[in-house]
Amino acid sequence: MKLSLKNPIVFFDLETTGLNVASDRIVEIAILKVHVDGREESKSYRVNPEMPIPKQSSEIHGIYDEDIKDCPTFKELAKEVAKFFEGCDIAGFNSNKFDVPVLAEEFIRAEVDFDMKKRKFVDVQTIFHKMEKRTLSAAYKFYCDKDLENAHAAEADTIATYEVLKAQLDRYSDLKNDIDYLNDFSSFNNNADFIGRIIFDKDGNEVFNFGKYKGKKVEEVLAKDLGYYGWMMNGDFPLFTKKILTNIKLRSFNKK
Repeated sequence: MKLSLKNPIVFFDLETTGLNVASDRIVEIAILKVHVDGREESKSYRVNPEMPIPKQSSEIHGIYDEDIKDCPTFKELAKEVAKFFEGCDIAGFNSNKFDVPVLAEEFIRAEVDFDMKKRKFVDVQTIFHKMEKRTLSAAYKFYCDKDLENAHAAEADTIATYEVLKAQLDRYSDLKNDIDYLNDFSSFNNNADFIGRIIFDKDGNEVFNFGKYKGKKVEEVLAKDLGYYGWMMNGDFPLFTKKILTNIKLRSFNKK
């Protein structure tokens, strides 16, 4: 089934040095852009992460330090990548929990202003898990009746994710071919940041979703315990979470 699009959509996949959103880095990014008329464009980059790749990660995706030592850093690629994503909704496999947060972190490090919150996000893994509960390789076999060759190669995973979404729309008559709907359907939460440390309550207020202030409004906590802001800013939290926290703090000051 051809996707019904209001905006272009990019499917992307990352290979990284590890699974820590706050500290691990991109070593490969593959992007498939699908235009409203169905035309497709693709780009793939190997990236020097400016840190050693742990052996266990290299054994999964097959990218070793020697392979990327002469590749550009993400900071060198960031503006080009941001331009390719410009005006597009975003899709991936497990992208809402990992790939999108990692990409947001890299853009912040590169000092490229890329507003991820203006996008619609479709997580094909979430749709799959809600419907069938399996991995990408199994999803590809189940929906497309094909074996996924070169699994954990970013380009292969990206193309497979795109094909799986189209097959999901063919299979499930109650799954709407609409990116707004798929954005809502493939989200399990209402995060203010990407990893769910700060979420929105039913009234649209940002509240903490962890620790001693879990369930408390962020503005109210910062008003009475400014030290908590300092603790989070100095802690091992993702840069995007810190950016959201700072925006709330500044917004509170502007109300005074």
